[in-house]
Amino acid sequence: MGAGHAHRLYRAGDSPVHALPPQCKIAAVLCFVLVVVSTPRTALWAFALYAAALAAVAALARVPAGLVLRRMLIEVPFVAFAVLLPFVAEGPRVEVLGLSLSESGLWGAWNVLAKGTLGVAASVLLAATTELRALLLGLQRLRMPPLLVQIASFMIRYGDVVTDEMRRMRIARESRGFQASGVRHWGVLAKSAGALFIRSYERGERVHLAMVSRGYTGTMPVIDEVTATRAQWVCAAALPLAALAVGVPAWALEGGG
Repeated sequence: MGAGHAHRLYRAGDSPVHALPPQCKIAAVLCFVLVVVSTPRTALWAFALYAAALAAVAALARVPAGLVLRRMLIEVPFVAFAVLLPFVAEGPRVEVLGLSLSESGLWGAWNVLAKGTLGVAASVLLAATTELRALLLGLQRLRMPPLLVQIASFMIRYGDVVTDEMRRMRIARESRGFQASGVRHWGVLAKSAGALFIRSYERGERVHLAMVSRGYTGTMPVIDEVTATRAQWVCAAALPLAALAVGVPAWALEGGG
């Protein structure tokens, strides 16, 4: 895999979490999320313990709580969906602050919020402590299909390219006195979007031709071999094992509710 660059999601550091190989962290987060998702929604105490485990990882990685909370705003659409569930779901109704809400909808909203929030928080911590290039190398080490890894790699790189192109076009418009302030400016923005698509397509063709001319045949060369020791795997397994130690009693006490 070719050399990459630091991404804005990554927060540089020298913590024990940063030092773990990416494949260990990816596997740990995946196993943690699986345990969380399989936990009965009625086991409220279990979700509190899961959150405490993630807080401990964030403290160990020295990732500020404010940064995690800001990046978790990505789940706002799911929160909006969860808020609507008690109003639209069917079944027995209960009175909450003078509102008639569905009991099953309330449990469904809690289920979405609790499990979704924990999953997003775990992903945020993974992205904050692992460079994107390292994540791709970790996926390779976990034997993910090479084509999927390449698609993810190109998506990340071209996402940055398109974002930079959009920024340059915005600066060019503003330097000429343009300020989008109403419907009458939508035509200009639509033309900018068309120009952005054409420029991105042309740049993609140039990059592909450059890769082919350098011997690209459908596979990317692996420059860095990321290996993990048994001790590192054991260290990474601490999070999912702690979650499992909570999830098993939750299932025993609450069942599949």
